[in-house]
Amino acid sequence: MNGDTEKTSRGAGDTPTPDRLLHSGSEGEFSAEDVCLASGRDLTPKNLAWAERRMAEKGRASLDELLP
Repeated sequence: MNGDTEKTSRGAGDTPTPDRLLHSGSEGEFSAEDVCLASGRDLTPKNLAWAERRMAEKGRASLDELLP
């Protein structure tokens, strides 16, 4: 082990990831690619166009609604 436990993945039952390392990403800038990936869609031209329409319609909520 390298001693840097915050950057290594752990198995089930180990300590949880510290809150400071968890973030949704919608606090800052995000792209159509981010919206596609958060929705579980592949990065295809059709899906990217869908994400861009969603972003234009809903703004920041377009990503927030998709995240847990």
